[in-house]
Amino acid sequence: MQRSFRLRSLLFLMVFAAFFSLLACATAPPGGNTNIDSLLTTAERSSFDETTRYADVIELMNAFDASSDRMHMTTFGYTYEGLALPMMVVGDVSDASHEAVVNSGKTRVWIQGGIHSGEACGKEAMLMMLRDLALGKHAEWDDSLVLLIAPLYNADGNELVKVDNRGSQNGPVAGMGQRPNAQGYDLNRDHMKLDSPEARSLVQMMNNYDPHVAIDLHTTNGTRHAYHVTYSPPLHPNTYTQIDEMLRGDWLPTVTQQIKDKHGWDYYYYGNAGFGGGARGRGGRGGRRGVSGGGAGQAQGMQVWRTFDHRPRFNNNYVGLRNRFAILSEAYAYATFEDRVMASLWFVEEILNHAATNADAIREIVTAADQHSIIGEKLAVRASFLPSEEPVEILMGETEPVLNPYSGRTITQRLDAVNPVMMLEAGTAQPTETETAPAAYFIPVNERAALTKLELHGMIMEPLGTEIMVQAEQFVIQSSTEAERPFQGHNERTLEGSWEPIEVTLPADTIVVLVGQPLGRLAFSLLEPRSDDGLTNWNVFDRSLAGANVFPVLRTSEEFRR
Repeated sequence: MQRSFRLRSLLFLMVFAAFFSLLACATAPPGGNTNIDSLLTTAERSSFDETTRYADVIELMNAFDASSDRMHMTTFGYTYEGLALPMMVVGDVSDASHEAVVNSGKTRVWIQGGIHSGEACGKEAMLMMLRDLALGKHAEWDDSLVLLIAPLYNADGNELVKVDNRGSQNGPVAGMGQRPNAQGYDLNRDHMKLDSPEARSLVQMMNNYDPHVAIDLHTTNGTRHAYHVTYSPPLHPNTYTQIDEMLRGDWLPTVTQQIKDKHGWDYYYYGNAGFGGGARGRGGRGGRRGVSGGGAGQAQGMQVWRTFDHRPRFNNNYVGLRNRFAILSEAYAYATFEDRVMASLWFVEEILNHAATNADAIREIVTAADQHSIIGEKLAVRASFLPSEEPVEILMGETEPVLNPYSGRTITQRLDAVNPVMMLEAGTAQPTETETAPAAYFIPVNERAALTKLELHGMIMEPLGTEIMVQAEQFVIQSSTEAERPFQGHNERTLEGSWEPIEVTLPADTIVVLVGQPLGRLAFSLLEPRSDDGLTNWNVFDRSLAGANVFPVLRTSEEFRR
């Protein structure tokens, strides 16, 4: 009797356990993982004293991938030290392949964090967003978007944690990674020269997945302003007009207002305040590039809110020259680390909300940009930023020094102070020197370094196939100078001279780059000898230029067909 009772009790417990097991499976997210919401980043687990290392990034992303059918883990390349660069494809696609993503017909959005590893808020924010997506949040985005999320771009730099990296930044106080990659290169100056495996991996991803939108997450110090995030669209004046108009006229203002309404925080265009030529910026070796002084307001002592740099060595400007939407996010370094993470997360969420609502319009503008031929247009080879005629209101802030107990150094902490100041604004680049975009460039086949760079960028090129005579132009060199100080492994080169007509017979193996292709704006900036960020600037043609009177690349304004 006692044995029968025990058997019935055991059977009851087994049925009871099976019932609740089925109930748990029925209420679990796809993949059956009921604990995704408990998977925290290192930042969250440490009360934002620490930041997440590479191994933990991979572990979290694998867990999210296993938990949801909308997530597909893959990699998009490798670092200098051989670490695989993780990417999560999120959306209504069958797998992570670029074929599946492109064939979905949806608007593709690339989001990257950690290009400067000490600026760790974007990495943490994107890991938190991936957790939300694994839990089924923002499911409406899947109707119109496919997300390509890479939380950690400079993975080598991320592992070189020191408590005194970015010494004045307000956390994480237990240390953060370094700015350059393991080669010592600043990856946000490498988009044209492609000296790093990380940058080459990035452009390969762009060539394969072809995102319509790219978001790049940073942290900025500098001026003591009152914004939690400052942002920028592409700044190069050759950017397709409708891309610039949509970002400045609708997308960024709408996102700014949404964040103010929901969270009470102020965001604005990236800038630093200064008088005359003294504003701090993000260009070149740490200073500004191509920013002109002058203006009535400056003569009266009015400050100028200046953006940084138009050159396509920077991610947002490079993406713009590829005919794609780009948004740079710069969280405020003196806000707490937690606030920077949340500010970045909220910014991306609102960007994606707007992208989902306007997905068709985004794709239509990108298609129009690709189909638009720049042949015969006057395009900038050099540019500068002029102050506006009318002032704008800039919200200035205040900070105080506090001690980092681990580094023993003073860091800077944001105070909740908002002081409106009227300033002129220098945020839109204007051409200072132009050239007429040709129909084609002709490159000698022995210019292997240049041809390799162009191929990496995804340029369409082909040999003539037969010897032909063309009416062309050659650039006659008047002077050739290189910078005294090296920058990013190069002594940047500047040519002076002019294009002159020439009738020439080209060998059959001459390589032709047609400027009417979708990447025509990028081809122009790479190949024009006076371009301030082209292959000439980065010494790619130096061997051919030694003692030369003419530039090795020819161009023609006549319609060209093989």
